[in-house]
This record gives sequence, structure tokens and C-alpha cells, in this order.
Amino acid sequence: MSRQPRFRAFLGRLGLFVLAAMALAPAASAAQQIETVALPSDSPLVSFRILFKTGAASDPAGKEGVAALTAAMLAQGGSRERSYEQILSALFPMAAAVRSQVDKEMTVFSGTTHIDNLEKYYALIRSMLLDPGWRPDDFRRLRTDTINRLRVELRSNNEEELGKEALYLRIYGPTHPYGHENLGTVSSLEKLSIDDLKAFYRQHYTRANLVIGLAGGYPKDFLEKLRADFSRLPEGAPSTPSDLPQPEPASKLRVLLIEKNTRATAISLGFPLRVNRSSKDWPALFLVQTYFGAHRSSNGVLFHELREVRGLNYGDYAYIEYFPRGMFQFEPDPNLARRQQIFQIWIRPVEPQNGMFALRAALYELDKLVKEGLSKEKFEATRSYLSKFVNLLTQTPSQQLGYAIDSQYYGLPDFNGYVKNALARLTLEEVNAAIRRNLRSSDLDIVIITKDAQGMKKAILSGEPSAISYVSPKPPEVLAEDKIIGSYKLDVSSVDIVPAESLFEN
Repeated sequence: MSRQPRFRAFLGRLGLFVLAAMALAPAASAAQQIETVALPSDSPLVSFRILFKTGAASDPAGKEGVAALTAAMLAQGGSRERSYEQILSALFPMAAAVRSQVDKEMTVFSGTTHIDNLEKYYALIRSMLLDPGWRPDDFRRLRTDTINRLRVELRSNNEEELGKEALYLRIYGPTHPYGHENLGTVSSLEKLSIDDLKAFYRQHYTRANLVIGLAGGYPKDFLEKLRADFSRLPEGAPSTPSDLPQPEPASKLRVLLIEKNTRATAISLGFPLRVNRSSKDWPALFLVQTYFGAHRSSNGVLFHELREVRGLNYGDYAYIEYFPRGMFQFEPDPNLARRQQIFQIWIRPVEPQNGMFALRAALYELDKLVKEGLSKEKFEATRSYLSKFVNLLTQTPSQQLGYAIDSQYYGLPDFNGYVKNALARLTLEEVNAAIRRNLRSSDLDIVIITKDAQGMKKAILSGEPSAISYVSPKPPEVLAEDKIIGSYKLDVSSVDIVPAESLFEN
């Protein structure tokens, strides 16, 4: 072979190499742009959290629920190559699952598998998220299931979660991006099509919104493999707007009565907070929440005064962050990060004859907190307890990964270290100042689920004192305080009544 043909062949091979390098360069660059959170360890388990910074706040007007239904189709609708039943059959011998969670600004797909099954498990989750099946039968099944979750699971069977979700809708209003239930509305769900879901997927399931979270004993090159695979997604743009409108605060006490054929009375009340986890006042309010109404804890003031002293109900709690499914679990789930939060008190169902007293008792204790703050003794005890309790929030690698993603979202360091360091620096004066700046016992919304809405409305507007019925004698000091609580003034601006059947329909 002469030199000239050999030289031309060399140039041809060189050209192919250059073209290949050019083709690979954008993919490599795209892979490097993908946001990641990695927590490698020696554990034989590997946890995934594939998160997209989009959710119900990105639902277009008239298509409320499209974010939730899109995520359901990815997690429970199979891939192009495998039906959902085939995916479940493949997951069963691995003792693994793929779960989805949709909130206002985050949608996360999570799961954990043993290192021995890593490649098989990842192949499934990759195909589900990158190559969805979009089968009409799955769409109809999941849409029906979502509507039933609104009408049956939430509205008909769960007054506790119903009251909390209705409070959020009341505070934010229908025009705010947070102003509809994450699952959407029945009327909008009934109008959605597969094409709507595909359009939402193309617009929001992008590299700009993607966070890949990985924890456990995965191989060294495995994270780069995920980066390369998910670089197939379009670049896109961030889904959530840079600014959210502030919800319009209530004037005085704005009451919504949900009329429902129920044996008990459930109460939720609250107001918008200008504080989220990235705010300077958040550690102080986290301590205040723990002191005043720690979830499922007898240490809280509300729990002690309403349940332990007076036996009104099963429990009474306060929150500074969204905490869904509280009746089913002890700790909140991660990846529910929101730029806007509310302060909320949850009064678990009480006997109807004690409903008015329970409402007054909650407002009375909140008013005391705002006016008096914490004592030195209560501050020190709560700080000591919370410094240890925070470890319970990140017990598993999956929880650690979730909180690490949330910390990255808020621009914070490691969650446990951040909270412990902030608590160590806090002073009593700073905590009580944060209470005065951020909390109040007026200008708030109240949602009450009750069978006798007209009777409750009359009792609220009458201003007459509220009594409490005991089945056993109480100490004189409790009875004396009961008189004060029963006469606590309710400065009400409005009382509206809606039938439970109307909620989440439009």
C-alpha cells in the first residue's frame, strides 16, 4: 500500500475520532452540569433520590394535578419496554420499590436496594424515568385513583388531614401557586389527557431541575454513570418562578367551617410565615415549635395542656414547615422544601361539646406564648432535647440523603451540624425576639370540621363563654384557668360554611 492511501486512511480515522469526540463532548458537558448529592459509605445498601425541582406549583391554570399525575405515571405506569406489572415482578425478588412524592416545588423518586441487585434495580428506575410507557390503560387507572384519593381517602375518610390541607388552601387562595391541593382538583383531573402529561414531562423533567442523590456503598464510577444517563434529558429552565406572591393575611380571625357528617370536631389554625429553613430566625422557631407543640411528643405545651391536663383529645401539635401524613408517622419526610411556609396548630378531633373550648384553649396558649415567650428553664431544657432529637430525623441513609438535598436547596451546610451549631449559639433573648417578630394570636385562619356547622357558627359569633365537660374531677387550679380560657375573646371577622363534598372539586 503506498504512502498516499495510507495517509488518506489515517486522516479518515482521525476525522472519525474527532467527530466522535465532538459528539461526546456535549454529553459529557451536560452530565457535569447535573446537580448531585453523594453520600458514599461502606453500607451494602444503596439509596436513590432522583429529584426534580418542580411540582404542584408548576401546574398550569386549569390543569391542576398534572404534576402529581405525571409523577404517578412514571412511578406506577411502567416503562416503554416493561409494563408496571412486569416492573413489580422484577422488583419483588429484590425486596425493593420505587416511590414517588410530589409537593409544591419538589418531585422525588426514591428507593433502596442491596448492592448485589444494584445494576438490575437501576436499570428499572432509569427506564421508568427516562423512557416512560405512557399507556392509556395506566393513565385511566391512575387518574381514577387520584380522584378517589381526593374524594374518598382525604375528603371522606380523614378529617385530620382534610383540615390541615383545607387550611393551606384557605391561607394561600386559589390564585397563588400553592393554592390548590397537590393532587389537583377533580374537575381538572377529569379533563387531563396523556398529551398534557407528556407536555409537562418535556417542560419540567429537565437537567435544569434535576438533582441526583445517591447514598451507600455504590461503585466509584456509578455516580458518573447516572450523570451520563440522565444527561439525555433536555437542558430546560428552572420551573419555579424566582418570586412567589405573598399570601394576603387574614383580618382578625377568619373562620371556615367544613360541614361533614362526623362524630368529632377537628381544628386547624395558622397564618403565613416569612421564614423558611434558610432564614436567620428558623433555628429559633424550630426550638419554639418543639417547646410549644412538638409532633407526637408529650413535651409540648399544647399536648400537656389540652391532652394531659384536660383529656380533650389524642394530641395537639404545632408546625413551622409542611408536615403531611402526620397521623401516620412520627417524623416528617424530607424533600418537602418550600420557599413559603405557614405556622400551624393542629388540634386533633375533640368531642363536639368541647369543640369551642378546645379552639379557645389553643388560641389562649398561643397568646401566652406570643406575650410571655419562653422562660430560661424551658429554653435550656428544649435546646438540650432538640440537640439530641435532630439525630432521629436522619437515622437512615435515605433520610440523610433527603435532608442533604434539602440543605443544598436552601443553601445550608449539613442539616444536623447546622441545627446543632445554631442551637448552641442561640440565646433566650434571640428566641423570644423571634417569637415577637414572627408569631401572633390574631389575624389568622381557622378551619373547623364539624357536623353542626350552623351551631358552631352561632357559638363563635355569640361571644358567649365556652364550657368543658369532664368525666372525672379536676384540681381547683385547672378549673380556675378553665374559666379564663372559656371566656377568651374571639375577635372574628368572618365565618363561612362549606359542605365537605364541595372541597377539591373545582
